Amino acid sequence: MFDIAEGRRGAAINRLCASFKDEHNRRDFLSDEEAYCGRFDLTDEQRRAILDRDWVGMLDLGASIFYTFKLAQVDKRSMQYLGGVFTGMTEEEFGSLMVSGGRRFG
Repeated sequence: MFDIAEGRRGAAINRLCASFKDEHNRRDFLSDEEAYCGRFDLTDEQRRAILDRDWVGMLDLGASIFYTFKLAQVDKRSMQYLGGVFTGMTEEEFGSLMVSGGRRFG
């Protein structure tokens, strides 16, 4: 039961981030992030974590790692930062690997 409750806690964040698979939705989000967040049933803490790109906060508030990456992918700098967090690299190191095709990862 605890696992089910935990999964539901982050459902709104995960739905919002899942919507970014559509390019139109990504553009809508970046043009007015506050209004876009209003479409989802987010708590105040979840909304703040999303708008501030607070990755640890998002995870603590129930976002999955997969959907946290989805949010990071809406802008290059965030993706480099988050990739660095998970790999122990600097933003620049992670960014240069991604440009080179990320060969070291696979």
